[in-house]
Amino acid sequence: MTAQIKVKSAEETTYDVVSLGEVMLRLDPGDRRIHTTRNFAASEGGGEYNVARGFRRAFGMRSAILTSLVKNEVGMLVEDLILNGGVDTKFIHWVESDGIGHAARNGINFTERGFGVRGAVGCSDRAHTAISQMKAEDIDLDYLFGELGVRWLHTGGVYAALSEQSSQTCIDIVKKAKEHGTMVSYDLNWRPSLWNLHGGKERAQEVNREIARYVDVMIGNEEDFTACLGLEIEGANEHLDNLEVDAFRRMIESATKEFPNFKAIGTTMRQVRTASINDWGAVGWAAGQGFVQARQRDNLEIYDRVGGGDSFASGVIYGLMEYGDIQKGVELGAANGALAMTTPGDTTMATLKEIEALAAGGSARVRR
Repeated sequence: MTAQIKVKSAEETTYDVVSLGEVMLRLDPGDRRIHTTRNFAASEGGGEYNVARGFRRAFGMRSAILTSLVKNEVGMLVEDLILNGGVDTKFIHWVESDGIGHAARNGINFTERGFGVRGAVGCSDRAHTAISQMKAEDIDLDYLFGELGVRWLHTGGVYAALSEQSSQTCIDIVKKAKEHGTMVSYDLNWRPSLWNLHGGKERAQEVNREIARYVDVMIGNEEDFTACLGLEIEGANEHLDNLEVDAFRRMIESATKEFPNFKAIGTTMRQVRTASINDWGAVGWAAGQGFVQARQRDNLEIYDRVGGGDSFASGVIYGLMEYGDIQKGVELGAANGALAMTTPGDTTMATLKEIEALAAGGSARVRR
C-alpha cells in the first residue's frame, strides 16, 4: 500500500465499498427493439450501483447501496434484484407510496442493445424519483461511516445530476465520508440530458468541482474531464474519441494541478468503430507511481456496452484497495469492463479468475 493511498482495514470495517446512487429497473427487449418488442427481460442497474454489485459478485467483497425507493411492487422488485446481486440493502431509504407516483416514483430504464451501424438506445423514465429527493439526513451517516465503518465510498455524476437536491445530498455525503476517514471515488459520467433540466453545463461544472474537492480517486472517460470539470486540455475538445495517450497525460496533469487532493485517476479510452466493434483501453495515474497504461484491446466485440465503464471503475478500486497499485487497477478494470460488455445487462457477470486471466493476457480459448 502506497503512502498516498491509505485504506482502512477490513477488520475495522463492516463494508469494503458502499455506493451512493439510483437503482433503476432495467427493461431489455433482447434482440428486438424497444418500440417493436412485446417482451422485456427485467434486471436492475445504475451507474453507481453497478460498481457495488460488481465489487460483490466479481471481486467477492462486502458492499452496500445507499439509495431510496418507493415502497410499492416495483420498488420491492428492485430490492429483490439487489438482494440477488448480494448487495446489502440495509441503507435503502424507503418512501411510502401514494398509489399513483405523484409524490415520488421508482426509476425505469428501457435499454436497447445496438448492433453494427445501429447504436444502442436508452430510454429512461426517472423524473421525480425517490432517490432524487433523498436528503443526507435520511440516512444515519454517522452510524454507517463511524460505528459500522466503510473502507470506500463510490458515487458519481449520474446521481449528482438527478436534481438540485441530489447534487446537495451528494456533496453532504462525500463530506461526511471524508470526516470518518473513508476513501472516496467518483465517476464523472457526463449526462447532458440530465443536467439540461437544471442549469446545464455551467451548473454541472459548479457541482462537480465542489464534489471533486473531497474525492481521492477520480474516474471518467475522455469527455468527462472537460465537460464536468471544465479543464482546459491542450489539443482537445469536448469529444475526445481520438486522443492519443500523450493527450491523456496532459489531461491528468491538468486535473491534478487543479485538484491536488486527487490520489489517483482512472480513465477509459474507447474508439467506437461500430456498435458491436470498439477499440478499448485505459490509462491511469497515482501519486508516487506516475502514469500507466492498460493492455490495449482493439476490435473488441461488444454484446452490450452498458456498464463497461462501471466495471472498469470497480476494477480500479479493487486494485487500489487490495494492492495499492494503479497499474494493477487499470489492468483489472479494463479486463472487467471488456468482459462485462460480452454479456447482457448493466452489471458484470465475470468471475475474479476470468478477470485476472484476461488482465494477464489470456484469450477466449474454450475452457474444459
